[in-house]
Amino acid sequence: MADRKENIRNIAIIAHVDHGKTTLVDGMLRQSGIFRENEQVQERVMDSNDLERERGITILAKNTSVRYKGMKINIVDTPGHADFGGEVERVLKMVDGVLLLVDAFEGPMPQTRFVLRKALQLNLKPIVVINKIDRPEARPAEVIDEVLDLFIELGADDEQLEFPVVYASSREGYAVLELEDEKKDLEPLFKTIIEYVPAPSGDVDKPLQLLVSNIDYDDYVGRIAIGRIDRGKVITGQQAAVCQKNGNIYQAKVSRLYKFEGLKRVEADEAEVGDIVAVSGITAINIGETICDASTPEPLPFVNIDEPTLSMTFSVNNSPFAGREGTFVTSRHLRDRLFKELETNVSLRVEETDSPDAFKVSGRGELHLSILIETMRRQGYEFQVSKPKVIMKEIDGVECEPVEFLTIDVPEDYMGVVMEKLGARKAEMVNMHSAAEGYMRLEFKIPARGLIGYRSEFLTDTKGNGIMNHVFYGYEPYKGDIASRQRGSLVAWEDGEAVTYGLYNAQERGTLFITPGTKVYEGMIVGENARNEDIVVNVCKKKHVTNMRAAGSDEALRLTPPRILSLEQALEFISDDELVEITPKNIRLRKKILDTEQRAKARSKLG
Repeated sequence: MADRKENIRNIAIIAHVDHGKTTLVDGMLRQSGIFRENEQVQERVMDSNDLERERGITILAKNTSVRYKGMKINIVDTPGHADFGGEVERVLKMVDGVLLLVDAFEGPMPQTRFVLRKALQLNLKPIVVINKIDRPEARPAEVIDEVLDLFIELGADDEQLEFPVVYASSREGYAVLELEDEKKDLEPLFKTIIEYVPAPSGDVDKPLQLLVSNIDYDDYVGRIAIGRIDRGKVITGQQAAVCQKNGNIYQAKVSRLYKFEGLKRVEADEAEVGDIVAVSGITAINIGETICDASTPEPLPFVNIDEPTLSMTFSVNNSPFAGREGTFVTSRHLRDRLFKELETNVSLRVEETDSPDAFKVSGRGELHLSILIETMRRQGYEFQVSKPKVIMKEIDGVECEPVEFLTIDVPEDYMGVVMEKLGARKAEMVNMHSAAEGYMRLEFKIPARGLIGYRSEFLTDTKGNGIMNHVFYGYEPYKGDIASRQRGSLVAWEDGEAVTYGLYNAQERGTLFITPGTKVYEGMIVGENARNEDIVVNVCKKKHVTNMRAAGSDEALRLTPPRILSLEQALEFISDDELVEITPKNIRLRKKILDTEQRAKARSKLG
């Protein structure tokens, strides 16, 4: 007999990036009395990771809970970027309903479509929250029509189409059911959640089943498994059976049990059906495994995570500066760290290669892999990575490639150049309509490889006024060759230190990436050539001192400020014969073959 836990609601907050998910969780936590009156609370308190706070995005899905009139609402905050879609897919197994946040100005965006499709497939109850209604250009009525169209397009059934709508401003901390209502607090949102999200159900008297949807780590208690109890109850100290994804079963003990109260994990003696809990003491536990009663090991099915679409090679740093700045520099360090990442990063794949010093790492997109690279860099790792490549698939004997659904908002003046550039990258326009205030919204299907290196070009073409978003669409037959980078590199001629005189002569050839005083080595990339071939430049060249003086010859040499590349820009810039060298202190670009003569021989062999 299935029991309903009427005092619990489990919800996930899903939306496109930057539509206000984490800010809404802030407001819900504040208004439910989690914090003391005088407690100093930082903004976006759920974004606890340094990278999340710096970039203003959510990368990891996180759990919290609020109390409202005796009810416990477990909330999962999820990332908005398509690259972290694996985080969203797996946590949806923990909840019974979703808050779908949509910006009152932007309307449904590519990631809105992606997360909503996943939620509808799992038959979760949606509540639509039209957020940022305090924006001066907000257009809530039109946005609701767009959301309804999206539901219909994704094949929602009649029950799912009867979704309740709440209007909110996460930043101001209020929600209303009708736009004319008094804008006071988030109470209407809490009431809607209690009323519309079904209470979790399951049989409390049957043997335990707990599906692990997330993994955390604590220096004192080790690995912590987070998941929802689907059946039965769990007691601290009980013996349990762990069903692995490969069918193996082993015995383990639940040494500690925690429930979520606000932002804290609180120890509990027992928990039952519907509770989202954290369990420690099972050292080898992984995402997707089921913790069962020791006498009745019955695994639960785990959601299928979409396959990676992009791969790059991580290898040991073998440049002349190797080992100078990093703490972890050997292939063993690199291998251990990458395979450890697999335990929590479900969308990632790591494969060994023919070389013991190189590993093929596959992920959901450039951002997904660059966040991993940046995290490892900050942890003291030193390594080098190759240009990202898309993962091809053979479907019914036809070679297919991943295709992205690309949405671009751009002022009308720049439409021509954007469409021209995307046409060369094999993009196919599927829709075009006017957005607000002189902007046009263009929608394309484009091969994933066509997007590699396009973002920086797009920002230049639109003078920073364009906005682009993309999400994985599916696999389609190979679209043909796409022209790669149009410009060559400026490559350092010798080891040494860059000086102003050498850089002054080099800058006539193109754009520099380095400043005077930068240590360089032969084969290191120091700039971008204005033409499409590579040129070797001597940036260490000093001016010869003579006794002769000429009027004006000793005037200060003026250097154009260099373009300092971020990690993402470096990954976009490099071509197939180049690498990005990653160290805790520097990001350098280099040729795979450093020696100038050997590079020339390799080029002549290729013809």
